[in-house]
Amino acid sequence: MKIVVIGTGYVGLVTGTCFSEVGAYVTCVDIDENKIENLKKGILPIYEPGLEEMVNRNFQKNRLHFSTSLKESIADCDVAFIAVGTPPDEDGSADLKYVLGVASSIGQYITKPLVVVTKSTVPVTTSEKVREALQKELDKRNAKIEYYISSNPEFLKEGAAIDDFMKPDRIVVGIDHPAAEEIMRKLYKPFLMNGHPIIFMDIASAEMTKYAANSMLATKISFMNDIANLCEIMGADVNMVRKGIGSDARIGNKFIYPGVGYGGSCFPKDVKALIKSAKENKYNMRILNAVEEVNDSQKEVLFNKVRTHFNNDLKGKTFAIWGLSFKPKTDDMREAPSLVIIERLKKAGAHVVAYDPVAKHEAQRILGESISFASDMYSALNNADALLIITEWSEFKVPEFTEIASRLNNKLIFDGRNIFESKDMKELGFEYYCIGVQTN
Repeated sequence: MKIVVIGTGYVGLVTGTCFSEVGAYVTCVDIDENKIENLKKGILPIYEPGLEEMVNRNFQKNRLHFSTSLKESIADCDVAFIAVGTPPDEDGSADLKYVLGVASSIGQYITKPLVVVTKSTVPVTTSEKVREALQKELDKRNAKIEYYISSNPEFLKEGAAIDDFMKPDRIVVGIDHPAAEEIMRKLYKPFLMNGHPIIFMDIASAEMTKYAANSMLATKISFMNDIANLCEIMGADVNMVRKGIGSDARIGNKFIYPGVGYGGSCFPKDVKALIKSAKENKYNMRILNAVEEVNDSQKEVLFNKVRTHFNNDLKGKTFAIWGLSFKPKTDDMREAPSLVIIERLKKAGAHVVAYDPVAKHEAQRILGESISFASDMYSALNNADALLIITEWSEFKVPEFTEIASRLNNKLIFDGRNIFESKDMKELGFEYYCIGVQTN
């Protein structure tokens, strides 16, 4: 089966590469010539564990191709995936100009029957707009070519995207024609061998499923952060509470870790877009409005602890930060809590020295020379007044505490991810602040 994937960002590159891994002939298309040339050289625009090796392997085996020409790439393909960005507009809605632009281009170049699949995260009714844009171009050509529209939302976790695609919890496909179902079932057959379910539904429901899933996960995070803040006030330990409720099968132990708020390319954007879609349909998403409000305020919590400890006087002080990306195993800085915390520290007159094992270059692009960057986790601590842990990278979890103590001006740690135990830190002589636990 021949596939074209339009867009070589996170979703498009993972999708195209994983399909090529199971033997499909895949061409990934992008208008960015520099990005395409780099991909041909094995230089990826994103960091994702295992992806570089898989891209290079399939490119060398002639199963994975990269091109700037949609016209040439779509000529003989069976399925076209639209995987371009849908950035939030100023009002929070998803900007569909790239998706609809691709749909128009497909209409200009399509030469044979084709399944057109929206892989980008889009609001309900977008597939109809895709159909209209494509059909408009066919009408201009007076061309009568059969095509089918489908919605196939992605459920990829950054840092685990390869496993998520190759061993999916479920595959959701929205279709409105039996022919599209047959083709999509054949395409995904290699991923169903171990009993992973493929769920066919109407297109509107598939589009909604993606937003509902991300919004539910964001809700769990904000709920747990709200509980953590109450635990601090009332003297409970949120780490114990988390274990207590996580053992309930109806709740589960995923996405109930307290911290400094969620970020990334999906949750913030998708929550805003769903709220906006509801508003356009004269419905108020009361829970999601609260989820967003809690998350915004949670990004301030660690800074507030720092400010309180130093009696509102941070001017001239130096703070070491471990972790900049919004989560481990990615270099993604979009909506990262670290950006909010750093901005607050800078405005208060503090100096920041940061270390991240992967996101340094992306952080430098965003922050420039406004902060300093360390080459390793321990050199970031030199003469700092405190350590702030913002991203829970594995290498931070079992550090040399004697090394930390010898480099810091004060044995003082603000842990935004609760990776250490309060009692252990007390025994080591550290002043230790975390999320959801009272500081004695």
